[in-house]
Amino acid sequence: MALEDAAKQMDMAFTREDLKGPSYELTFGGATSFLRRKYTKDLTGVDIAVTGVPFDQAVTNRPGTRLGPRAIREASTLQAPDAPYGWDFDVLSEFAIADYGDLAFDYGHVSQFPAALTAHIKTILDAGAASVVLGGDHYISFPILKAYAEKYGPISLLQFDAHTDTWADDDMDRIDHGTMFYKAVKSGIVDPATSVQVGIRTTNEDTMGVNIIDAREVHEKGPQATVAKIKEILGDRPCYLTFDIDALDPAFAPGTGTPVWGGLTSAQTSIMLRDLAGINIMGGDVVEVSPPFDTTGATAIAGAHVATEILSLLGHRMRMA
Repeated sequence: MALEDAAKQMDMAFTREDLKGPSYELTFGGATSFLRRKYTKDLTGVDIAVTGVPFDQAVTNRPGTRLGPRAIREASTLQAPDAPYGWDFDVLSEFAIADYGDLAFDYGHVSQFPAALTAHIKTILDAGAASVVLGGDHYISFPILKAYAEKYGPISLLQFDAHTDTWADDDMDRIDHGTMFYKAVKSGIVDPATSVQVGIRTTNEDTMGVNIIDAREVHEKGPQATVAKIKEILGDRPCYLTFDIDALDPAFAPGTGTPVWGGLTSAQTSIMLRDLAGINIMGGDVVEVSPPFDTTGATAIAGAHVATEILSLLGHRMRMA
């Protein structure tokens, strides 16, 4: 496909036959799947499945992250249809990537949500694909991690965030977006010694043994030193990358449930995500995009770029396998 194809191609999310390659269509029209990937529930031959989880029951203050997946998909159409910039390969052309749509769940039975999400991700993993999840409040990472730990054993967590989300909560059935990584460590699905949280800038005395690189350290030592430290902590262990959009400073991502000043810049983040190439990443998510609190769409744009970088990190790992 080439640029002139935009004159005659539209709704490639439904009409394209191949799961690989770019999609040239009008940026202001067409079905808004993630990066114009094909919408399908058939995971045959899929390498990476992008899926949305429109859930925001457990926000501290600002609701609206249930609208995050839709906004991120729409924002992704603003990206150039060419290979993601800065990589030496094109993940969209080399790997079969599908938009698997959103998780279906009964919003009237919130207690049933975690198991539904775990089963949803398990279906993707059992099909031999990796998942990139568009959230949704940050609680969703806990049920997702359960599916990954079932396949890979205790997994290392790479978390970009303003908050550690390890506040104590021994009620494993409580659905709370600030305690799920406490529960993940307590239940043995995350190995804290080989996990790291980046961009932290809120007080929590008990980090459950997870390594912390706070926002000030990133600002003072720079992205390259930060990446070197992350890679040293992770080693070659299977890891899961979760990116809370409030890892970014509110100047770059105002549309989030819990904005905190002094955060990462989009430039720092783009450098770090690309330089993380080589980590043994198995899947990832981007969460807490709350479109009602950002009429500019900048937060969703940031979320779409983060998800694209996660795709490329997964593709890089698959190329090296």
